[in-house]
Parts: sequence; C-alpha cells; structure tokens
Amino acid sequence: MTTLGLVFMSVGIFFLLVSAVGLLRLPDFFTRVHAVSKSETMGIVLLFVGLVFYQGLDLISLKFVLIVLFVAIANPVGAHLLTRAAVRTGVLPWRRGARTSPLNKENN
Repeated sequence: MTTLGLVFMSVGIFFLLVSAVGLLRLPDFFTRVHAVSKSETMGIVLLFVGLVFYQGLDLISLKFVLIVLFVAIANPVGAHLLTRAAVRTGVLPWRRGARTSPLNKENN
C-alpha cells in the first residue's frame, strides 16, 4: 500500500507541476484557467488518494476523502464562475497575431 500511495502522490505532484507551467506559459486568461482547473483538480485528487493509501484506513483517511470530494466539486465550479465573469466583463480571448494583450482594452 505504501508503494501504491507513493505512485499516486508522484503522479499527483506531476500534474500540479504541469498546472504551474501552464499558468506561467499560456497566453491569456481563458487558456490559463482551463489548464489550471483541469490539471490542478487531477493533481490534488491523485495526491490525496495517494495519501489515503499511504495512511491506511482511519479517521484521517476519511478527512482526505472529504477533501477530495470538496476539491472535485469546487475547483471546476470556481473555474467556470471565473471564466463566466470574465466573459461578462468583456475580456476577449487571445488570438494569434494580436498586437496587444487581451486584458488591455485601451489599445484594442
């Protein structure tokens, strides 16, 4: 069980690192939110599932499972609400060849 837990935690940490790279490298708000919401949710879920396997079945594992359920529900909903608010306030998606940042409306 310890080995299985370490494998799940390692894969979860990999997804969290991919999420951080996506946040730094992608060009606009919408692509960043998409990358972060998907890979961060998967990374956190895998990390906590690995902690459940590593810890064994006890009260702490139950708390980890509750955290996983909360993250699996809250993270996608939060990303959806952020992108919906961005659309409603007029943030434009990035386009190839655009001279300015989509967040800078004065130069568009």
